[in-house]
Amino acid sequence: MERAIRNPGRVAGLLYLLLVLAGPFRVIYIPSRLFVHGNATATAANIAAHETLFRAGIVTDLVATVILIFLTLALYRLFKGVSPSLAALVVILGGLMPAAIYFFNSMNDVAALTLVRGPEFLSAIGKPERDALAMFFLNMHGQVWTAGEIYYGLWLFPLGILTYRSRMLPRFLGVWLIVNGFAYLTLFLAGYLFPRYEDPISTILFPILFGEIAFMLWLVIFGSREPRPAAAA
Repeated sequence: MERAIRNPGRVAGLLYLLLVLAGPFRVIYIPSRLFVHGNATATAANIAAHETLFRAGIVTDLVATVILIFLTLALYRLFKGVSPSLAALVVILGGLMPAAIYFFNSMNDVAALTLVRGPEFLSAIGKPERDALAMFFLNMHGQVWTAGEIYYGLWLFPLGILTYRSRMLPRFLGVWLIVNGFAYLTLFLAGYLFPRYEDPISTILFPILFGEIAFMLWLVIFGSREPRPAAAA
């Protein structure tokens, strides 16, 4: 049991699992519960009525930044023997850059919440204007998330190559991660160049995005094998 817990692949997998469980809370659950598309007044009223839930989304985003950094450091530990330079890219592209995006993006939610609560120093601004500004910051949160997809895609390339080369994990997972990276980059480009087609493109690419889930589940369930001498060489 102790050996299984100390398996570096399983440690990375458990951190990945925490991130997968935390991620959808702010991105999927809270918008589905609180946001009314095109209606700033109703959205502001929902946030005011469920302030604790909305605050929980902010906290989840900030906790995710910490988990993400520790996850990529665990992956660095796992793969540094295969290629230190590629493993470092995993930390930079998959940890440091997205974590910074998560952190600063949470400030858009803080701004929206401040406008919805209507503190005294904002009394000079009418409520309809405050609601509209709150919706603006919520939309900015979504736009920053779309911008972050460039890093969500790029980090999967070094991770996929490391997975394929290492022989510590099935090679098909490495290939799937690389394809998953291309899918994220496609969503990034669609979000800014062809926004009207973003939803149908997302639906088409959705099965490909399970590459990360497959990688995470394999690490959690099976961990990683010891590297073969040939792979290490």
